[in-house]
Amino acid sequence: MIQFTVPGAVQAQERPRFSRMGKGVRTHDAPKSRNYKELVKLVAWENKPLEPIQESIRLEVDVFIVPPKKYHTKPKQALIASGELRPTTKPDLDNLVKGIKDGCTKIIWHDDAQIVEMVVRKFYGMQPRAEVKVLSI
Repeated sequence: MIQFTVPGAVQAQERPRFSRMGKGVRTHDAPKSRNYKELVKLVAWENKPLEPIQESIRLEVDVFIVPPKKYHTKPKQALIASGELRPTTKPDLDNLVKGIKDGCTKIIWHDDAQIVEMVVRKFYGMQPRAEVKVLSI
């Protein structure tokens, strides 16, 4: 099992940008998405196995998002602490996990097609972060 935390606000994967090159079109990541993937790569590199995992993988990601100011009251904080109050707004879970998956590819695992099970959850938390757990199955 490999477990690590990516500090800071999780950046949802943005739509790719397009630019013309001669007669062709080139795609590239938006700057925010690219920077977040670089942060994930750095943290993944610090926690990497000797060789990238080759087996099937179960990926678990808990994303912690700072609650809006209207939730900074004691009753709302109690609901957040108990897990009863969770984020139901954008960004979507699948967009949040894409940058993490891309950042771990070729470092933690060989290809993200190896992920056969995935659990991704959003929580409120005063310290924004993503807690990642990778299990070979």
